[in-house]
Amino acid sequence: MQSAQRSRPPHGVQEEKQFDERVVYVNRVARVVKGGRRFRFQALVVAGDHKGKVGLGVSKGSDVAAAVNKATDVAKKNMVKVTLYKGTLTHDVEAKVGGAKILIIPAAPGTGLIAGGVVRTVLEVVGVENALSKSLGSSNRINTAYATISALQSMQPTSKWIVKPEKSKKVAPK
Repeated sequence: MQSAQRSRPPHGVQEEKQFDERVVYVNRVARVVKGGRRFRFQALVVAGDHKGKVGLGVSKGSDVAAAVNKATDVAKKNMVKVTLYKGTLTHDVEAKVGGAKILIIPAAPGTGLIAGGVVRTVLEVVGVENALSKSLGSSNRINTAYATISALQSMQPTSKWIVKPEKSKKVAPK
């Protein structure tokens, strides 16, 4: 019977969370039925570990708490690994999802995170400390979030773009 119970922390002590989960956006959506309108809620949640892993979740629920919980579960299931280089990106990246186009540029140490809205949240949660970004096109938050994740995934790790110089053989002149 002991194995059936899960070990829980003592009352009043919270477990340390593995991921930083942030609710980016909550939207009330309605569908029209015979008696009037039925309202539901849509939540956009970003989860990350500040070490290069990030996930994005969008879900609907009958109330805000249900929508947020479902979106958090979706975000944790859809985690992707992103390569970072000294607290910033490895190179400039650009991505387009729907009408939202995102441009993210690495920055020197001490610059900070110069980004707005959803892009800032995604970059903070993934662990980027110094970067510049510009959102072009649509301001749709969901498409902007997906475009940011897509841009981060398209980055090449430094091992793929740093070319090591070859030792040239010196030929003695004749």
